Amino acid sequence: MVANKKKTITIRQTGSPIRRRADQRATLIGLGLNKMHKVRELEDTPSVRGMIRKVQHLLEIVEEAV
Repeated sequence: MVANKKKTITIRQTGSPIRRRADQRATLIGLGLNKMHKVRELEDTPSVRGMIRKVQHLLEIVEEAV
């Protein structure tokens, strides 16, 4: 039986949420990021892509895995 492999994306927080708008802070928390240089691997969905786009100046995409 073949398991369905979901596409993932790995991101790293590179910017501080200090002195940022509240919605940008909330977006970082929604992505599971709350400290500098924290790395998360998330499922690559349109909603996650939209959240990444909203705070792209605070993030770095490490890799997009298949």
